[in-house]
Amino acid sequence: MGSGQLHYSVPEESQHGTFVGRIAQDLGLEVEELVPRLFRMVSKGQEEYFEVNVQNGILFVNSRIDREELCDRSAVCVIHLEALVDKPLKVFHVEVEITDINDNAPIFPVTEKQFTIAESSSRDSRFPLEGASDADIGANSLLSYRLSTNPHFSLETIENHERGASLFLVLNKPLDREECAAHHLLLTAVDGGQPQLTGTVQLIIKVLDANDNPPVFNQSVYKVHLLENSENGLLVIKLNATDLDEGTNKEITYTSSTFSPANGKEKFILDQKTGEIHVKGNLDFEDKNFYEIQVEAKDTGNPPLSGHCKVLIEVLDVNDNAPEISVMSLLVPVPEDSPLGMVVALISISDRDIDANGQVSTSLWPHGTPFKLLSTFKNYHSLLLAQPLDREQEAEYRLVVTAQDQGTPSLSASSTLVVPISDVNDNAPAFAQPSYTVFVKENNPPGAHIFTVSASDPDVAENSLISYWLDEKLWPLSSYISVHSESGKLYALQPLDYEEVKLLEFQVRAKDAGLPSLCGNVTVQVFVVDENDNTPVVYGTEVIPISLTVPVTAGQAVGKIHAMDADSGYNAWLRYEMHEAISSPWRVGLYSGEISAARSLDDTEGSYSQRLLVLVKDHGKPALSSTATLSVSMVMNSQAVHGDAHLSRKGGSPKPLMENANVYLIIAICSVSSLFLLAIIVYMALRCRFQAKEAVVYGPGTAALVCASEVGSWSYSNRHSHLLAGMGGEAGAKSDLMVFSPSIPACVENGQVGVVKEPVPNSSEQVSYKN
Repeated sequence: MGSGQLHYSVPEESQHGTFVGRIAQDLGLEVEELVPRLFRMVSKGQEEYFEVNVQNGILFVNSRIDREELCDRSAVCVIHLEALVDKPLKVFHVEVEITDINDNAPIFPVTEKQFTIAESSSRDSRFPLEGASDADIGANSLLSYRLSTNPHFSLETIENHERGASLFLVLNKPLDREECAAHHLLLTAVDGGQPQLTGTVQLIIKVLDANDNPPVFNQSVYKVHLLENSENGLLVIKLNATDLDEGTNKEITYTSSTFSPANGKEKFILDQKTGEIHVKGNLDFEDKNFYEIQVEAKDTGNPPLSGHCKVLIEVLDVNDNAPEISVMSLLVPVPEDSPLGMVVALISISDRDIDANGQVSTSLWPHGTPFKLLSTFKNYHSLLLAQPLDREQEAEYRLVVTAQDQGTPSLSASSTLVVPISDVNDNAPAFAQPSYTVFVKENNPPGAHIFTVSASDPDVAENSLISYWLDEKLWPLSSYISVHSESGKLYALQPLDYEEVKLLEFQVRAKDAGLPSLCGNVTVQVFVVDENDNTPVVYGTEVIPISLTVPVTAGQAVGKIHAMDADSGYNAWLRYEMHEAISSPWRVGLYSGEISAARSLDDTEGSYSQRLLVLVKDHGKPALSSTATLSVSMVMNSQAVHGDAHLSRKGGSPKPLMENANVYLIIAICSVSSLFLLAIIVYMALRCRFQAKEAVVYGPGTAALVCASEVGSWSYSNRHSHLLAGMGGEAGAKSDLMVFSPSIPACVENGQVGVVKEPVPNSSEQVSYKN
């Protein structure tokens, strides 16, 4: 029913409330849904003649309808109604035909008509009469005439199927003015309605002598076709009447007795002398397309005689009206998730011209938009959604509807529709990259801003309002890191210690404020960068006894200093220096910490005791250092030289020598001490080897950090390092072996940590490590 129509009929002059039809039932609508769906009637350009009772769905007459006033003499009088419902929008087309009733009586142009007829008029002379008009149509406007009884005159009717009947008064018996100078007749017009209505005109016929030949036209009816755009002054027709009399009885003047419609006097003018009819006013086919002029030709005889003719002027249509576009309904804004086929607008397109001049074709510009025009009924078109919408690609469409007729030349009209697209939450917040790597120096101030994450959302309003939070489902990070919910700024809540935490890995989530809300996330890896904040610690010595019978050769090792730095990399790379190395016979390895003889020593040196001060420094900036004090005693006279070293930060003093009788006891004690020290070294080596094999899982791979001295002698760092990973990493102890080049920092690539060591002077090995 959405594309068809309903047809009702109702007589004109029906009273208010007259039943027309059950429109809701005929349209297939439930009465209960008329109010919720905003059922309404639209009658474009007309009064509200009809109304619908939304309680029972009945269409009834709302006001009086005069068919003649509404449709003039059109054969069919139809009122076009549009029934609209929303949710969804549908349009139904309804036609109500107004049937005619016989409510108009025939009317003559005048109530009294006078004639002058010469007594010399011959029998069967015919005198034209002007007929009556009836505003009704059909049988109600079919007129018949009758003339009151008179022995001299009768009425003759000649049917004209196009424009009614022509009436003639026929002289049946010659007139005798002396017998009767005037005849009074009554002409009655009767229509064909039920009941019949009549109209009358009084005919007064005066009988005159003398001039007995009236002017005669060469035809009784003239038909002319005229274009509506004819210019003023254009000759329409030249009438010609002849009179057989002579002299003054032959001179003729032309007069236009009546015009139909009455405004024909404003459109045409008749020249009384020549009988020419010219265009006087602007003609409009859409206003009136037919005119009828009664012309009388009268001579100047005494009495004057006259002849009559009828001029029928038909106005032809030209293409002088452009199409008219009217937007009857526009549902905007359109949600971007609207279903295909949704009706966005209802558009009426009409043209007042007829035939090809009134045939209209429509188009929609620009091409490629997600909308299309669909003709629904007669002059109505629907703007439909034909393709899915995406507000992020196009937030508003400016559509131009063009209507063009088929006339020559063709006329067109256009109307612009602005269709905004409303947003729905169909885009989740997105970060510029899937993960971020951040380097933060340890010992940062509490609450320091370390990084800012930012997500974007192409939606608008609350659908693009983003808030941030940390995902702490797998590991609590609230004591280390916080994120500002609006700006996305990351803050370190407490100072970070590289020796405790080397990596914080977590996810930051972004959520918009739409309904339902959508989320996005990004992985953040925070690497804690080591600073030189730990001083080297000396924790052990190694004692080597030297026999007096064997001279001490240059380069012979007599002991070794063991030190450790809790830092990493350069900050944990230690070097050893003698505090006063110019005159001392001893030297210390720059990176190994071994104490050896700088030159050969023999028994000529004698017995002596010497205190050595060794300075242990790291490579940090600024460098941190500590000292170790070593006491060396030499014993002569065939006793083994015994070196005893004692390390402390405060320094120490040499131990007293034993008596010769206790030399074996001293050797035994030294042996036990050496074995004990060797056991400690083996234990630490095994422990470091075990810890070096441990790996802490984070992200997609493993990471192991190792520290080493430059020359290949290893200093082991036994400390606990904690790793916090938002993705579920473990925290555990490990040993670090790392060698750094001064010009090449640590690097992170694809989530992996790698360190490259460059060769340094006096070193034959190059160590590199990548995980």
